[in-house]
Amino acid sequence: MAFNDKFTRLKNDLNRMERVIIAYSGGVDSTLLLKVASLSGLREILAVTASSESLPSGELIFARQMTEDLDIRHEIIETNELNDKNYADNPSDRCYYCKKELFGKLKAIAAEKNFTYILDGSNQDDTIDWRPGRKAAAELGIHSPLMDAGFGKKEIRDISKYLGLPTWNKAATPCLSSRLPYGEKITSQALEMVEQAENFIKKFGIKELRVRHHAETARIEVLPEAFPRLMDGAVREKIIAFLKSLGYKYVTLDLQGFRSGSLNE
Repeated sequence: MAFNDKFTRLKNDLNRMERVIIAYSGGVDSTLLLKVASLSGLREILAVTASSESLPSGELIFARQMTEDLDIRHEIIETNELNDKNYADNPSDRCYYCKKELFGKLKAIAAEKNFTYILDGSNQDDTIDWRPGRKAAAELGIHSPLMDAGFGKKEIRDISKYLGLPTWNKAATPCLSSRLPYGEKITSQALEMVEQAENFIKKFGIKELRVRHHAETARIEVLPEAFPRLMDGAVREKIIAFLKSLGYKYVTLDLQGFRSGSLNE
C-alpha cells in the first residue's frame, strides 16, 4: 500500500471512532498517533499515561509537555506491575502482565466516561519482534490504527518529521524492566540503578545506550562509534566510579555494541 493511501486510511479509521482513549507513552509511535488524532474529526481525545517504577522519569515529563503542546487532555494513572508476582518474577512474557493491567484500567476509564475506543501505538514492525503485550491488547479489544493502516517504524519517523514532531528522531525508550535478563527478579532497586546509570552516561553525549542489569554486573551497550568516548580515561573512570556507587561490582562494555532487544537474543 502506498504511503499516501496508508495515511488516508489512518485518518479515515480515526474519524469514525468519535471518542477515543489513547495509551500514550511519549514514544515515537504513540506521539504520531496522538498528532494525527488531533488533526482528525474526532469528538474527544483522552491521552492516558501509566506512571510506574518501570517508566523512565523523563518519559513522563515528556508526555506531559507533548500533550500540552498538542492541546489534548491528559491523565496520568498509576500501575503497580511490581506487585504482580507474574510480572516481578520476570518471565519471557512479562510484558503481557504489564499490558493486561494497563489496558484493564483503560477499559474501566472508557466505561466510566463513555469512550468508544481504546487505541495504542503498535505498528507493523511489532508483528516481527517478540511482543507478548499484543496478546493482552487482543484479549481486551485494544485497537492499533498505525498497524491496521500498515505503517512501519521508518514510515512513522518519516511522517513525524514531516509533521514537525520532536519525536521523529527520538531514541527508543523501552521500559526499564527490559534491561534485566528474563528470570532475574525485577525490584525497585534494580530499576533505579539502571535509570541512574543510563542518565549519568547520557551526560557524556551518549544517546543510544542500554545498561543491562546482571545482578552485580552492569553491561553497557552503546553504538561502536561511541566506544572511544567511553574509553577516554577521565570519562571511563567517572562512569566506573558512579556505577559502583550505585551498587554494581563490575562495570563492563559490550563489544557487540548497542542492540535493541538484545536480551531476546
